[in-house]
Amino acid sequence: MCLIAFAYQQHPEYPLIVIANRDEFYARPTEQAHWWTDKPGILAGKDSQGGGTWMGVGRNGRFAALTNYREPQNIIAHAPTRGLLVTEYLEGNMSIENYLSGIHEKGQAYNGFNLLTGGPEELWWYSNRGEQPEKLEPGIYGVSNALLDSPWPKLVNLKGKLSNLMESRTFDHELALAALIDRSIAPDLDLPQTGVPLEWERRLSAMYIEMEKYGTRCSTVLSYDRSGMVRFTERSYVPDRGTVSEEFSWKAVVPNLD
Repeated sequence: MCLIAFAYQQHPEYPLIVIANRDEFYARPTEQAHWWTDKPGILAGKDSQGGGTWMGVGRNGRFAALTNYREPQNIIAHAPTRGLLVTEYLEGNMSIENYLSGIHEKGQAYNGFNLLTGGPEELWWYSNRGEQPEKLEPGIYGVSNALLDSPWPKLVNLKGKLSNLMESRTFDHELALAALIDRSIAPDLDLPQTGVPLEWERRLSAMYIEMEKYGTRCSTVLSYDRSGMVRFTERSYVPDRGTVSEEFSWKAVVPNLD
């Protein structure tokens, strides 16, 4: 993903709500969200080139999502695939803290990333461009291609949209998907300086990006309710179109944490 807002233990009916956009080159081969046959229990899209994913959920309630950290001047040409950090967590049974401690030890081998791991009862964030893994307190958060809650205009905008959506007792996935399609460009004075040309900074400042070869390829909405039900909706745009919706109970599976 390249833009994620999430509400952790902020809604009386939904302990975790996540809304996100994935931005990527249109030519990068991708499979739309599905239950993976080679890794049973994982629901996610798949990066066919790297083998990992940007965001997924497990039948046992595990959730993980990843964004890249934008720093074109520091790209490692043959770094490991970051998307595997999501799938390795989802298919494993290691505790969140132990898993992230292991990632922290080898984190500098990867290009920059943000990684969210956990679920409705415990949620952590780690960036290999930050410090130690952090266990999050209840709140509304956001992450794009910088550190957690960096005040980029589109991230501030999306967090505000999420707050408004949470005013309803029932969280509406269709309204959340609609909120993610915002093409507004931020004023130049508000743009971050990440090392890409100014014209790119302008176009990347939109929540929903449309460029010739790169842009928002899908939006994902994930919610956990108090009864243990998980609802996952992902809508793909370019070059493929379609919507995937799944609902299941994660409390029917009890994870074995070390």
